[in-house]
Amino acid sequence: MVLAATPIGNLGDATYRLVSLLETADVIAAEDTRRLQRLISALEVTPRGRTLSYHEHNEASRTPELLDLVNAGATLLLVTDAGMPSVSDPGFRLVEAAAERGIPVTVAPGPSAVLTALALSGLPTDRFCFEGFLPRKTGERSARLSDLRAERRTMVFFEAPHRLEAMIRALHTEFGPDRPACVTRELTKLHEEVIRGPLQHLLEWVEGASVRGEIAVVVGGAPEEAPSAPEDHVGAVNELMNQGLRLKEAVAAVAEDARVSKRELYAAVVAARK
Repeated sequence: MVLAATPIGNLGDATYRLVSLLETADVIAAEDTRRLQRLISALEVTPRGRTLSYHEHNEASRTPELLDLVNAGATLLLVTDAGMPSVSDPGFRLVEAAAERGIPVTVAPGPSAVLTALALSGLPTDRFCFEGFLPRKTGERSARLSDLRAERRTMVFFEAPHRLEAMIRALHTEFGPDRPACVTRELTKLHEEVIRGPLQHLLEWVEGASVRGEIAVVVGGAPEEAPSAPEDHVGAVNELMNQGLRLKEAVAAVAEDARVSKRELYAAVVAARK
């Protein structure tokens, strides 16, 4: 079984391996068979195998059928409308079930909207996470973003054009106007667009924009908090001492919790008493 990435916009990004797999696979499972036919036609490919639909509405029922075909010796190719199967697209259940049955799975890598948006964003790429689509309901979306407020990694989201303004507004509310971010639109296509800046700038941009196409939003992680000074924790030491702890015991407890030097905190407490 092979998961193959398909172009996210520019057909020139189709790999030789994808073309070969489309020509030789015994069975092609596609998220949308009509889109698959358009891709096949554009690539001038003549498949020898049969095509089956595999999407979010029939994943549960079709997964066993596809795995039975693989067990019978068929080469199964899984493709989605664009990008890598199983990444915000059908495929996870199939791979999970294949792993449980000991069926080998491999990948024909290729285009990825997540990695393309991340690379173009100008934001840190050494650590990042993919958050997919945010919940549509206002309260659920706010709750999800509240959970992510302290996330240090760069975050990548997908969003529909008609919900982009509401999303940027929610990001602005939860993360603050100065958090760096980037909106990417129509990646690899003729009208590709990349808008970078703090969330305040993006909010001002989206309020007057007529946005269309596929959207990926990249948001910088939360900035590291400035380390606290020993002097900031003198009050905590005094509070513990009022509860009966000796000076050294109180200093040790507070220093460990606050991650400051015991020696410097001890000196700060003594200096404050003079």
